[in-house]
Amino acid sequence: MIKIEHLRKEYPNVTPLKDVSVEINDGDVISVIGPSGMGKSTLLRCINRLEEPTSGRILVNGTEITDPKCDINRVRQKMGMVFQSFNLFGHLTVIENLMLSPVDLLGKSKQEAYDEGMRLLRTVGLAEKALSYPDELSGGQKQRIAIARTLAMDPDIILLDEPTSALDPTMVGEVQAVIRDLAKTGKTMMIVTHEMNFARAISSRVFYMDENGIYEDGTPEQIFEHPQREKTRCFVRQLKVLELNIESRDYDFLGMAGEIDTYCHKNQIAPKTAGRIQLAFEETAQLLLPRLKDPRVRAVCEYSAAAEKAEWTFTYGGEALDVTEKGDELALAVLKGMTESVDSSRNEDAELPNTLRLVIRSE
Repeated sequence: MIKIEHLRKEYPNVTPLKDVSVEINDGDVISVIGPSGMGKSTLLRCINRLEEPTSGRILVNGTEITDPKCDINRVRQKMGMVFQSFNLFGHLTVIENLMLSPVDLLGKSKQEAYDEGMRLLRTVGLAEKALSYPDELSGGQKQRIAIARTLAMDPDIILLDEPTSALDPTMVGEVQAVIRDLAKTGKTMMIVTHEMNFARAISSRVFYMDENGIYEDGTPEQIFEHPQREKTRCFVRQLKVLELNIESRDYDFLGMAGEIDTYCHKNQIAPKTAGRIQLAFEETAQLLLPRLKDPRVRAVCEYSAAAEKAEWTFTYGGEALDVTEKGDELALAVLKGMTESVDSSRNEDAELPNTLRLVIRSE
């Protein structure tokens, strides 16, 4: 259906898409997720040529739409776009908004366009608004009308650019319900969204975008349950990460304590959990450093805002050393009192082969 080859899009001060190559199959329902500024909307706008790619090729059903000779308006008749801001014509009634393009572009009679428009309004639950004007509608109603208007052209491909982002939270559900039904029709869809539960529920495929391209592509189960790459994992689990590196036994204890305090404050971690994060670092350092010939320790704290859970992972070199088996008994007792689990493992191939993982209690 859609084949993208080495797509690049540059602006004067930023390059949101550097080298995107991917194939989108007939009937795929793809949610495009990722941090802001990573090219999600730009990708959709390049696919329907609202943005001109800097380089690369896009083929739709075998037609290269990036060819200057391509009649992009003809291609767009089978590629609908739903925007954040609705883009309804304010001087036309709802039904007139739906009839305009089928009459002007597809050559349908007004009666045929009216009948189809009313059918679509019933589909999105807004037939009673047919004679209303856009400024008489709520945001959720406007977006449902915008979706119906897109469907009036009977497109094979539907692109939705953050269709709920401009809505009051109370109106998001009604638009999502329409999109859920639309996803069952077999049409090819790409949806840029920040609603993770929604993306997981409706998609057959998910693009996680980062580092100026499609960083990871997989099924919802893979992306949300078993992400293969680190940035995907951090994003879907809403992880906030702090990394500290101890280089000597005389490390800057106060400086690192300050970094932990700032990290907890910045991420609005509950005071009790923040205190345990701080104390777990101090007690683990006390356990490890006296027993290491090479006192290099990498400490990574991950806090999941979604689960309100924190964990420390300490990696260090030297021979196999499990401080949970033999170490400062008081420090171990303190650690076990503030954690759900304390696990030790070893990977001989790693630069720092020993790992100690602490899951902090949050209650």
